[in-house]
Amino acid sequence: MLIQFGQALNNYLYDIFIAKFDFWLVFGLAAQLAFAARFLVQWIASERAGKSVVPLAFWFFSIGGGLMTLIYGLVKREPVIIFGQLLSNIIYVRNLMLIFKSRQQGSQTLSN
Repeated sequence: MLIQFGQALNNYLYDIFIAKFDFWLVFGLAAQLAFAARFLVQWIASERAGKSVVPLAFWFFSIGGGLMTLIYGLVKREPVIIFGQLLSNIIYVRNLMLIFKSRQQGSQTLSN
């Protein structure tokens, strides 16, 4: 039974990563890496600050990785990815808008 499971797993992984290897698989993996990098950036910033912080780079990685993943979903015709990333990217862009608005208001207050 264990041998059959191992063979089935091997066949599954071969089908996913070898038989279907193309540009879009590489693009999709790069998208996931870009998206995952945002957590590394956030973790490092939090460790340096000694508290939980969300740096500006987190949102840029979120948008970059999210847009790449959205493109991947559109090309592969994956409705779950398309729906999820479309909504997520709206939230990421809105967060950046709020950050820049807050910074602009802060700089106006300092100049007055």
